Amino acid sequence: MPIVAYIPGNIFINEARLQHVVQNMMPAYFVNEKQYWHIILLHLILVGIIGGSAVVATGMMLVGYFEHACGMFKIASYRIKKALMTNVKSVKLKDEIIIHKEIILAIDIHRKAIKFSQYMFSNFQGSHFWLLIVGVVCLSLNLYGISETMLTNDVEQFITHFVFISATFVYFFIANYIGQKVTNHNEHVFFTVYNVRWYVASLHVQKLILFLLQRGTKTVYLYLGGIFMLSFELLATVKIYILYYDV
Repeated sequence: MPIVAYIPGNIFINEARLQHVVQNMMPAYFVNEKQYWHIILLHLILVGIIGGSAVVATGMMLVGYFEHACGMFKIASYRIKKALMTNVKSVKLKDEIIIHKEIILAIDIHRKAIKFSQYMFSNFQGSHFWLLIVGVVCLSLNLYGISETMLTNDVEQFITHFVFISATFVYFFIANYIGQKVTNHNEHVFFTVYNVRWYVASLHVQKLILFLLQRGTKTVYLYLGGIFMLSFELLATVKIYILYYDV
């Protein structure tokens, strides 16, 4: 009894057609591909599931780490805002001590957030560098493969190259999104310090806030492999290059 498969577009294919599609999309095996194509298909599915799960799990773990860093930046902003919400002109000695403690904790959390974010990238800089090389080579080869398949009208190979390119861009977008988010949260700390009424506080409080104002003038960037600065600007630049390539 033939196996019937359904793919988008209301196209039904029988077992022979499915076997042909699988053979065109799968890599070369040193066995009789027509005889063992069911086993080869199962192997490809398992490799895709295991490899995809590893990539997604690693990516989500790194996303969780940097979400934690963004949370630390938010805590620093909240502590500064809370410390200077009172009328700083008429505070008592006890209230001024509390303000000092809150600002010192905010400075410490802000410093730890920056150190944690930069440590996560600098510690894996070597692996990120090789991952970047593999990603660029993979993207270049698949873009070339798409240009070739468009000339030969090979739909199966086109889908294969398109899937790899889409996965590469999704991973690249997430990395730049995280880098931009960390940069924005660090700048938000600076804006919070700048917008509160720090100039009417006591001289000791102003000296503490000066640490955050001076540090806020230096934008925090995350670098992939020590080369590319992760931001939406880099993403837009890559998009422009891709559009030029398509033209």
